[in-house]
Amino acid sequence: MIGAGQLARMTQQAAIALGIELRVLANSPDESAARVIADVRLGDYRSLADLRDLAKGCDAVTFDHEHVPTEHIRALAEDGFAVHPGADALVHAQDKAVMRERLSAIGVPCPPWRRVETVADVEEFAAENDWPVVLKAVRGGYDGRGVWVCHSADEATDVLASGVPLMAEGFVPFERELAVLVARSPHGQGVSYPVVETVQRDGICVEVLAPAPGLDPEWAALAQRIALTIAKELGVTGLLAVEMFATPSGLVVNELAMRPHNSGHWTIDGARTSQYEQHLRAVLDLPLGSPAPTAPVVVMANLLGGADPDIFSRYEHVMAHDPGIKVHFYGKEVRPGRKIGHVTAMGTDLDEVRARARHAAVYLAEGRYT
Repeated sequence: MIGAGQLARMTQQAAIALGIELRVLANSPDESAARVIADVRLGDYRSLADLRDLAKGCDAVTFDHEHVPTEHIRALAEDGFAVHPGADALVHAQDKAVMRERLSAIGVPCPPWRRVETVADVEEFAAENDWPVVLKAVRGGYDGRGVWVCHSADEATDVLASGVPLMAEGFVPFERELAVLVARSPHGQGVSYPVVETVQRDGICVEVLAPAPGLDPEWAALAQRIALTIAKELGVTGLLAVEMFATPSGLVVNELAMRPHNSGHWTIDGARTSQYEQHLRAVLDLPLGSPAPTAPVVVMANLLGGADPDIFSRYEHVMAHDPGIKVHFYGKEVRPGRKIGHVTAMGTDLDEVRARARHAAVYLAEGRYT
């Protein structure tokens, strides 16, 4: 696995049970996954030589992030390594403009969009689609970074001054945000997890509700069909997370990720097969596991660092207060706003389960009750 963040760390947990030896490429021995995996190669994901060294002797190569240069992924495949997902698929998660072009071509519902280079380009787009205009970095944005909601040409001017390649999208007046996680193996088997609702704050996912409460079953089935269609048409192997907006008139696809995803952390405790086990099964072309939930309601709350880094002084309270809460730490230094872990609660009543997850996350991070 190229990358040694928390996604690789949680993939290791699944690999142990499956008898799979996981090797990771880490920038430093202090990275999240490097702390818990025996076979760590130190190197730079931008170095083809380091990537080749990582891949030697491996049955498959995959990713815990999408930042590996596309040309390096192609080179690995040309060398005969099994890379999942391949470059032709992964580029759609790396380059938002390429993604929009392809999704539009296969009939997937998307917001209006256009590549832009000048303020005049943005003003022309706004004249056709109204303000505000969402400007996005074509490459490299995540967790709200690289996304700017502009209400005027002056605001757009400031963003354009950064020199980052940009695209413009129409602002979508959504009712809520949904995500669909699917898996697809090289021989074409596909499965879909239940549609979830994601709750964002300051561009960061803070909560996931599984399944999405009150979602019309027809809409849920449509969302799953859209995600499975994208996986097939783009040739995805491994996991694919499709983030969507639910609007009064239908579903609109927002973003893609081709790896384990924040919206799927709930599956570790709340599904028959976790997203991490599923990803390993998929990239190794093993039969895929059941995505069925283990409880009627599952809520995952991200644990964000607060002002007090001594989270373990509050750990005992959370465990004693609610023995059913599952806590996952990522082995990261605590910094305000940083994702350092997540908690999962399960049950039958959404309000009760949600309150339990929120209590644990807020108390761990801040030492206060919700």
